[in-house]
Amino acid sequence: MPDFVLETEMRAKLGAGRDGKITIAGVDEVGRGPWAGPVVACAAVLDQTTFPADLAAVLDDSKKLSAKKRAALLPHIRAAADFAIAEASVEEIDRLNILQASLLAMRRAVEALPQRPDAALVDGNRDPGLHCPTTLVVKGDSRSLSIAAASIIAKEHRDSLMAELAAEYPEYGWERNAGYGVKLHQEALNRLGPTPHHRRSFAPISRLIG
Repeated sequence: MPDFVLETEMRAKLGAGRDGKITIAGVDEVGRGPWAGPVVACAAVLDQTTFPADLAAVLDDSKKLSAKKRAALLPHIRAAADFAIAEASVEEIDRLNILQASLLAMRRAVEALPQRPDAALVDGNRDPGLHCPTTLVVKGDSRSLSIAAASIIAKEHRDSLMAELAAEYPEYGWERNAGYGVKLHQEALNRLGPTPHHRRSFAPISRLIG
């Protein structure tokens, strides 16, 4: 389960000779794998001294939590964290590639925070190029509470966005599959072709459009 160990270690590393509170942002993205929709990132800053212990005890990697559990946790996380959400569009994914678009969304999220953090813990093994000291944490959403909070906020935001897009294109089932290439999505693509929200650089889509 995630905790504040990494945040504590980073604050200790940065804190020598400094006055005032040191802010650490947890950064995560969701939506690299889907065939449709943007990639979404969140940067979340948690105050270790005031973050509710009962909330910390139940946070985890968003992928390990049910949709019902994430939805229940979301308002409590939003109330207890400073955070910012950012996207990279389908057009940017197709132009830059999905990795670079994911890193771009992460940079945008950190830059959109109300106050620039003193440092960041970033999920994964690729440095997004932030303007602050950065520690990369593989499987960070299972290790850092700040990253876990960011992952839940980002996941809920993207799922909500895909549900809105599903109202325009109901045949693809995005309100249930979030744009992933499940059977229903594949069948709709074969029958109806891609929408403006499909990632044309992804192989299943590029094959369809020749």
